[in-house]
Amino acid sequence: MDYGNMLSDSFSYAKDAVWGKWVQWILLVISTIIFPLIMGYVVRVYSGVKPAPEPGNWVGMFIDGLKLWIIGIIYAIPIFIVAFIAAIPAAMVDDPLASLGTLSIGLIIMLVVAIIISLVAAIGMIRFAQKESMGQAFAFGAIIEHIGKIGWGSYIIALIILWIAGVVLGIITSILAMIPILGWLIILFLYPAWIIFAARYMTLIYESAPAPA
Repeated sequence: MDYGNMLSDSFSYAKDAVWGKWVQWILLVISTIIFPLIMGYVVRVYSGVKPAPEPGNWVGMFIDGLKLWIIGIIYAIPIFIVAFIAAIPAAMVDDPLASLGTLSIGLIIMLVVAIIISLVAAIGMIRFAQKESMGQAFAFGAIIEHIGKIGWGSYIIALIILWIAGVVLGIITSILAMIPILGWLIILFLYPAWIIFAARYMTLIYESAPAPA
């Protein structure tokens, strides 16, 4: 997996989507406020279309965004269940230290479950976009097989690189936030560009190995 090329491709993709296309950029900024719209746009990016699509067919985008949101909620249910189960023993212990220890163990288990589910969910969401079927987002056999083809190690490294890029952006936005009004406006416009960048990057991870039928 060529991580450098993936970063470069994703940056160019996001740049082509917004730079010099001010009306489109403003529409994407508005879409981030009405979150199902930007999620619907992400579905289009996940579908593998190139160059970056123009925002349009707003009803379709909204519906696709809701579908992606629902998929995310379904994937999150096991995490909520584990968190709830982990909290029960901690609440039943009278000793504060014992309660804290029990809660800490529960949080560690929840974190592990959340990481595993996130790895599967990320590929499942792109599979939904490319196969145009919500059911495909939960085709666990095909998803696990696909991640195996990508390589679990390569996949995790790619995600860590994306996380580092997100941290860098976070530092930049924290600095910009110190600038009254102008800084917040810049952040507002950076947000959709980052979403497009991250969505394209994840799509390239997905497409780095052929997806099972």
